Amino acid sequence: MSGLTLDTGALIALERGNRFVAALLQRAIAAKADIVLPTTVIAQAMRDPARQVALNLLLRASATSIADLDRPTAVAVGRILAVSRTSDITDAHVALTATTRNHTIVTSDPEDLAALAPNCELIEV
Repeated sequence: MSGLTLDTGALIALERGNRFVAALLQRAIAAKADIVLPTTVIAQAMRDPARQVALNLLLRASATSIADLDRPTAVAVGRILAVSRTSDITDAHVALTATTRNHTIVTSDPEDLAALAPNCELIEV
């Protein structure tokens, strides 16, 4: 496993106590695989930082890195949206992040992400 890129649905599942997602993350950490959270995913999932313990622990984990939506990334995300004729910035950011890192995507939205990142493996939660 080279790494995991998580979408918003994966973070929501983690927060809701989904054991599959928790085990998947534990396995990734044990394998010293990268875990990447795009900033757009964090923005969609973070609602009450004081109560979102699992998400905060994941954000602080040494295996976790954040994929920023800086200017070059924003332009690339826009191009993905134009080519795919879709409008979900977060899905496109997840797809770009995973594709450039050769990551597996952990998602609750496999159909949309399969269309945006056809070369990435998907794990549905």
